[in-house]
Amino acid sequence: MGIIWILIIGFIAGGIARAVVPGKDPMPWWQTIVLGVVGALVGNVIAWLIPGGETELLNPRGSGFIHSIIGAVVVLLIWRRVRRN
Repeated sequence: MGIIWILIIGFIAGGIARAVVPGKDPMPWWQTIVLGVVGALVGNVIAWLIPGGETELLNPRGSGFIHSIIGAVVVLLIWRRVRRN
């Protein structure tokens, strides 16, 4: 069940990141999931590195979900920058 939650959270976080970051970004649904999953990992690792930070990657209502969205936005911005060059 953990893998299914990661994919669902990844899809939602990736979709929100694509909606929040301005600009055209043609990307298939599976790349949105990958963007969200990688973003979730990045966001939660950053939160874990902050002293006193807490992470709950598999909690769709907790801080882990917010970290996932922030991480997905960061990953999307980096992806666009790399792809442009």
